[in-house]
Amino acid sequence: MTGILEISEEDIKSFEECKRYTIAFAECGELGVPLARLFANAGFKVICANSNPHVLKQLNRVRRRVLEDEDSQTSENEKMEKSFEVTSSVREAASAGEIVVISVETAIDGKGRPNYSPLERTCKEVGMGLNRGSLVLFVTQTGPGIIEDNMCSILESTSGFEAGRDFGLASSPMKVMSEKNLDTTRVIGAIDEASLNTARLIFSKVQSEIVEVTNIRTVEALSLFMEAKKEANLAMTNEFAKICERLKIDFLEILKAAERSHAFSLPSPGLIADSIRRNSQMLLQESENADLSPRLMLIARKINDEIVSQIFRLIKEALKVCGKTVRSAKVSVIGISQMPNCKVTPGAPRMKLVSLLRKKVKTVHVYDPFFSKKELVELGFESEDFSRTMEGTDCLIILVGHSRFERLNLKRAKFLAKKSPALIDVPHIIDPLKARKYGFVYRSLGSGYAR
Repeated sequence: MTGILEISEEDIKSFEECKRYTIAFAECGELGVPLARLFANAGFKVICANSNPHVLKQLNRVRRRVLEDEDSQTSENEKMEKSFEVTSSVREAASAGEIVVISVETAIDGKGRPNYSPLERTCKEVGMGLNRGSLVLFVTQTGPGIIEDNMCSILESTSGFEAGRDFGLASSPMKVMSEKNLDTTRVIGAIDEASLNTARLIFSKVQSEIVEVTNIRTVEALSLFMEAKKEANLAMTNEFAKICERLKIDFLEILKAAERSHAFSLPSPGLIADSIRRNSQMLLQESENADLSPRLMLIARKINDEIVSQIFRLIKEALKVCGKTVRSAKVSVIGISQMPNCKVTPGAPRMKLVSLLRKKVKTVHVYDPFFSKKELVELGFESEDFSRTMEGTDCLIILVGHSRFERLNLKRAKFLAKKSPALIDVPHIIDPLKARKYGFVYRSLGSGYAR
């Protein structure tokens, strides 16, 4: 093999030298954009392709921000020379890139099984545009063996090339959707030494620490094990929170004391992120295909599914203390994104909670500063600006810990709300004493006493 697969550290040691190489992102969306921006800021020519017209418009907005980015670490001359192109053709992008990054998120179908059809279609388009000597780099989460056994075959049959001889193949799954939150350590697996070396060198331009493993299956499994561990940890903390509520113990105080004493570290109780659920579901599916039934994972899934009912119970109890009924209540949900301080489409648990509220209460309004009113309406929510969302509310529910919610003006919120409102603080970002001072009936997961 020739081309990018023979690259050395000297070949990309400066911004100017990186400009000689093009990185194409196939079906680039929320998953690929953060990485694309980092590579553009490092000097690489970047092409982001997406066949969806709506996503293409968003990519063009990203392109303008990249080329005008005042926060970039590059010099003024380098900023002017940055290259970030957008196209609707995955095939053309693949043909122009020495490295093709496949960043299609794996969907989960209605039966809870991974749906690799979008990934397969993308591989077909990439294969038809692939050049000899290119590196195909997957950053999407996949089940162990999916890339080598399925996607590689599609790339080979559509391109007419052989992986490991005519083109390189590597994988380094992404687990976050914002470049500000990218993991500092990146794990890479590849089909051969040349692919591994090229992926390592390219990623070394944007991330500080690289860990290499022997093959793609290993990195696929490691990535899914990490996500399954997150789900198990959340299940444990949700169980502890339920115990503390019954025993009238403040679980948040336990978490803080445990962290200070280095006894253990667990996440705060709450709703599971859809990305964690989706990725652990891939592992469950591959385990089922191997005639295995991972009991701990299945129990963790059941516990985390029950947290929606637990949050609703807190709402019901808080409204009762306020002297109000669930059926006649106006409820305001603020923060619907899956991740704090960025816009990530709400997943199944959040949608399920809002759906449950619609069936049980009089009115449900949703507000999130990272989504426009139009976007929230398109997601199926009733939405207004913050003041109108809060106006006359009986119960304020905070679902995600955006920084601006930590600075929430409780005095103003109480003024807009009805008399004796409830406040359900799912991410635990509001001081309970302060909330009570301004007249809210405060509840959070793991709080074992009325405040």
